Amino acid sequence: MNDEATTSSAEQETIDPVTLEILRNQLESVATEMGHVLIRGAYSPNIKERQDCSTALFDASGRMVAQAEHIPVHLGAMPDAVDIVLQKDPKPGDVFIVNDPFAGGTHLPDITLVSTIAPNDEIVGYAVSRAHHADVGGSSPGSMPPGAQEIYEEGLRLPAVRLVDGGEPNEAVHDLIRANVRTPDEREADLRAQRAANARAEERIGELLEEHGATLLDAFDAVIEYSRERVEAELDGLPDGTYRAQDILEGDGVTDTDIPIEVAVTIDGASIAVDFDGTADQVAGNLNAPLSVAKSAVYFVVRAITDPEIPPNHGCYEPVSVSVPEGSILDPKPPAAVVGGNVETSQRVMDVTLAALAEAVPDKVPAGGQGTMNNLIIGDRTGDFTYYETIGGGFGARPEKDGMDGVQVGMTNTLNTPVEAMETEYPLRVERYALRPSSGGDGRYRGGLGLERTVTVETDATVSLLTERRRTAPAGIDGGEDGATGENLVDGEPVPAKASVDVEAGTTVSVRTPGGGGHGDPAERDPAARERDRRDGKVDDE
Repeated sequence: MNDEATTSSAEQETIDPVTLEILRNQLESVATEMGHVLIRGAYSPNIKERQDCSTALFDASGRMVAQAEHIPVHLGAMPDAVDIVLQKDPKPGDVFIVNDPFAGGTHLPDITLVSTIAPNDEIVGYAVSRAHHADVGGSSPGSMPPGAQEIYEEGLRLPAVRLVDGGEPNEAVHDLIRANVRTPDEREADLRAQRAANARAEERIGELLEEHGATLLDAFDAVIEYSRERVEAELDGLPDGTYRAQDILEGDGVTDTDIPIEVAVTIDGASIAVDFDGTADQVAGNLNAPLSVAKSAVYFVVRAITDPEIPPNHGCYEPVSVSVPEGSILDPKPPAAVVGGNVETSQRVMDVTLAALAEAVPDKVPAGGQGTMNNLIIGDRTGDFTYYETIGGGFGARPEKDGMDGVQVGMTNTLNTPVEAMETEYPLRVERYALRPSSGGDGRYRGGLGLERTVTVETDATVSLLTERRRTAPAGIDGGEDGATGENLVDGEPVPAKASVDVEAGTTVSVRTPGGGGHGDPAERDPAARERDRRDGKVDDE
């Protein structure tokens, strides 16, 4: 960090608590408004309906100052993208585009735009938006080929390059993108929405500078310090010790061999160290996850076990260290395939880190959630359409209440695609969309229910599935029963957790998602709650 990025304690004390709270809320409002602009301006249903995108503000030295409450796996990894851009000598009016997982990105469909914020021709920060684009080329529609063994199969790979150079669009980069994706008009429209979101941030920060002057820049440091102090205070109140857990991924799309992930979490006063020694080496398939993805999952867990109301920024990360074996599935070397690491491996990293901390903070850790994003991609090779969705499932039962039914769990919090939008935008017909009775694990508190989504494909297409928890159930806790495993079906016949199938018009595809684990001895469940479960159809006849 440079000297300008660090304000002394004396300077920070000049911002009184009331002013600091006002400025903090104004900065977070800017990040939130960026997200609104992006979602409203996007063309693809994956962004405008499902809101598979994130926005944040960074200071001039690359520290996150404020974020909207969007996608956890995006937000914790954004600082790496900004760090890469800072190496490119950015100037006012520049907008950088990047998706390279080995240099600031997470997986290729997540495209990040980093724009300079320089309302007075001096860079005071950066506006960042990250959005999952429904296709970025590669060997299969949707750019998430389950059997990929090299990143080259997964789509167009963009190092940090100028999409806009000093205010002038770089048409060569636009041409390059259009030539390498199946739905170029949709990509252009979504990128315009990202640029508009970032531009709105520069406009709003300019207004705040006019209102507050240099106090606004002092507030960047002050809000970061405020969050750091609050996280450290929370950690200092947890029991010191080293806590361990292990879990597996169910094959990598090339083989079905279990892939172990191990963790040791050490709480020492006001700091927490998370070490993944013992985790598997990088694999042939696409479940390799860049280090930024592993860090995102850890940061999410730390926020979950401390106080989620602490303002999310760089200060929350300072007391946290993450150690990963070089060349492992959590820090792979190119040209490893990585598209599944962002969506599936991130979930397991979160699961295993939470499981390790269950001993330290049993009153805050739920039973196992569905542990997968249930990625479903349907598209044709001509580029007429690409549908992508992650499908919700069961949230694990909590220490004092049931788990939630049919929700996104862990590293994503996207919405579903409404049936009306899905059938309007794509040659798809939704046959069934319902909760799965009895899929939540029994217990004093019952795990949340999984979902079933059945779709008829009305044209010849390629169906890709990238899922987990199809043979290892979400774990119950404290005597609670496990949740149900998930299942994938094509025309009623089971297909593997990770599969790509060419189908003819009229084929049905069903995704049955896992339920959450139960919490506590089932014998202790309130009889009134059991009657309510039966009456609401949450369980089959008992």
